[in-house]
Amino acid sequence: MSEGPRIMDFLSKIVAHKRGEVEARKRAHPLDELRFPVLPALRGFAAVLRKPGISAIAEIKRRSPSKGPLREDVEVERVARSYQENGAAALSVLTERRFFGGSEDDLRLAREATDLPVLRKDFTIDEYQIHEARQIGADAILLIVRILSDAQLRDYLLLTRELKLAALVEVHDEEELSRAAASGAEIIGVNSRSLDTFVVGLDTAVRLKARVPAGCTAVAESGIHTRDDVQRLEDAGYDAILVGGALMRAPHPGRRLAELLGAA
Repeated sequence: MSEGPRIMDFLSKIVAHKRGEVEARKRAHPLDELRFPVLPALRGFAAVLRKPGISAIAEIKRRSPSKGPLREDVEVERVARSYQENGAAALSVLTERRFFGGSEDDLRLAREATDLPVLRKDFTIDEYQIHEARQIGADAILLIVRILSDAQLRDYLLLTRELKLAALVEVHDEEELSRAAASGAEIIGVNSRSLDTFVVGLDTAVRLKARVPAGCTAVAESGIHTRDDVQRLEDAGYDAILVGGALMRAPHPGRRLAELLGAA
């Protein structure tokens, strides 16, 4: 069997599981219950990525389907504070349970421990999840172009604007980047991990940066391990990086972030 179909089947498996999970949540807590609570005050996710220099979105995740366990017993509050103390502009928190070991509680804890805006990292396939993200304290959500139709992308971006959330629209190749741009995405994340092979290469991020529309905030994702990697992406014109595995595998995630940013 080729590697490509196996990986794409795995992505389909995640999305299928997510559909069932969302339907169960809808039954337990109908959408009307999410629309009218007292909502947390928003923090400016988009604004912090546009500051001079390259900004870091530091990620909290317990495990990864491709890398296995990273930090299953992570002390979310301690790591979040360490990220803030070491230069993070924003946080990313995995809330996907089955495959990444995350939860909404991880996001709440990270937000309570810091003053940083927080991205909810999950597989968004239903508008219910966008309302849910707003309720639990997220300042931004992830929209993965590969798993959404053009109509979904447009509709979900409209909803995020209504709710005053930011949206990081993730792409992996030229075709997805064109779709993201056509949808009106304002923050585009270029993931250097191929969903067909799981191979990671920063050449992808460097190549695609030239195609990100002027005026869009550009975020480089995956494959960032050294200070030289960060400098290369900054030189390519990226506004921000999103780093997860390299930090979560380090003995001191915050200190590792400072090293990547050249502040250690």
